[in-house]
Amino acid sequence: MSLLIINIKELIQVRKTNVTIVTGEDMKVLPILKNAYLLIEHDTIVEYGPMEDCDDIEAEEVIDASGKIVLPTWCDSHTHLVYAGDRVQEFVDRIDGLSYEEIAKHGGGILNSAEKLQNTSEDELYNQAAKRLTEVIKMGTGAIEIKSGYGLTVEAELKMLRVIKRLKKDFPVKVKPTLLAAHALPKTFQKNKKSFIDLVVNTMIPAVAAEHLAEYIDVFCEKGYFDLKDTEQVLEAAKAHRLIPKIHVNQFNAFGGVALGVKYNALSVDHLEELAPEDIPALQNSNTMPVALPLCSFFLGIPYTPARSLIDAGLPLAIASDYNPGSTPSGNMNFVVASACIKMKLTPEEAINAATINGAYAMGISNQYGSICRGKKANVIITKEIPNYQFLPYAFGDNHIDTVIINGQVYN
Repeated sequence: MSLLIINIKELIQVRKTNVTIVTGEDMKVLPILKNAYLLIEHDTIVEYGPMEDCDDIEAEEVIDASGKIVLPTWCDSHTHLVYAGDRVQEFVDRIDGLSYEEIAKHGGGILNSAEKLQNTSEDELYNQAAKRLTEVIKMGTGAIEIKSGYGLTVEAELKMLRVIKRLKKDFPVKVKPTLLAAHALPKTFQKNKKSFIDLVVNTMIPAVAAEHLAEYIDVFCEKGYFDLKDTEQVLEAAKAHRLIPKIHVNQFNAFGGVALGVKYNALSVDHLEELAPEDIPALQNSNTMPVALPLCSFFLGIPYTPARSLIDAGLPLAIASDYNPGSTPSGNMNFVVASACIKMKLTPEEAINAATINGAYAMGISNQYGSICRGKKANVIITKEIPNYQFLPYAFGDNHIDTVIINGQVYN
């Protein structure tokens, strides 16, 4: 199967060589080819160029993209898309004045989601998650990381990861599974954190590894949840089973989680709404990607990740949705890109780089995803007719997507 897209107004994120990460000043650079074509064969980008060079090219299917923008699909490197039900009541509670931490202390938050998930069958959990995944693909997401963490028992965590495995098999997008074993203390372990850490280390991680259900390990390294010692214990156990760290740090407090992530060669450290002075130097000497989650800040009313400080220090940055029922009930990466521009002061070029190449890097897949490059996967967005790519974050309330192509196939 061959597909030719012609008369492209702007072909965005064009890379002659396979760039896999963009850092610092280079994040302001977004290569563009105007009045272009893009040729796809099977699931791969094989050629692109100006329309004047397109005369002799034939394909089984042709799409005329006159007046439209074409760019890589979004790479969403941080989600909790598999969950049961919703937490609408907590949304109302926050409007009434309760904080995220206060809701959690009263049995809400992650424990609320865990109870619902434990009482939901695997098939029903799959059906709910499949509906969400379908929606985010339609909004332009072509690669996605999905975490466990709402199970909090061995059986329920395995159930979540089996659902993620089914999604990976049934959907054409790239799905990367993460074991978020240490997300919160279950009710039965509230006064015995050591026993829960032992369960995670000695039972949960080996069980997940035995079934090859996860590639990454995550920990909610935060005051009131898991401290540096707890996190290190989990990461040590995960290392023995070749699980790569991608960890929650600095959402509400900065107390050394970034440096710990770097110590264990974490692929990413995510949230970073709070930054300590030593966090930037720690990241500068690492291969770890800082990931910002602006929709979490928007929904909870907490500070936004100081993205300018990170980028201006020469670091890379990825942005992701944090799709989950409690703090970000949306997987709309278009709004993530707009929020990064509006609230974190990223330029449109920086935001698109953060949501494509760097998002792919934060999932370990930027050699195949995240840019328009010969030999990469043919996952692209075709917009509706819009003035230019800056219009995407500018007119943030509208749906600008016309067509999503995944692995060379129009997604319906």
